[in-house]
Amino acid sequence: MKPILGVAATGVVAVLLWKVLLIFLLPLVGIAVGFLFLVAKIVFVGVMVCVAIWLYRRLARREETLA
Repeated sequence: MKPILGVAATGVVAVLLWKVLLIFLLPLVGIAVGFLFLVAKIVFVGVMVCVAIWLYRRLARREETLA
């Protein structure tokens, strides 16, 4: 019975440490997700600027050939 009790105690301690570690690491995960969304926003704005420039050049070229 003693070896099973040791394994059970180790499991309980591991679960408690996991819960405490999760509480301490949760803000870091939130910061990482925030930076990820910030990078995604910056990339989105850059892509929209590139599409606007491409569209302007395409429409300006079309009007140039029509005139």
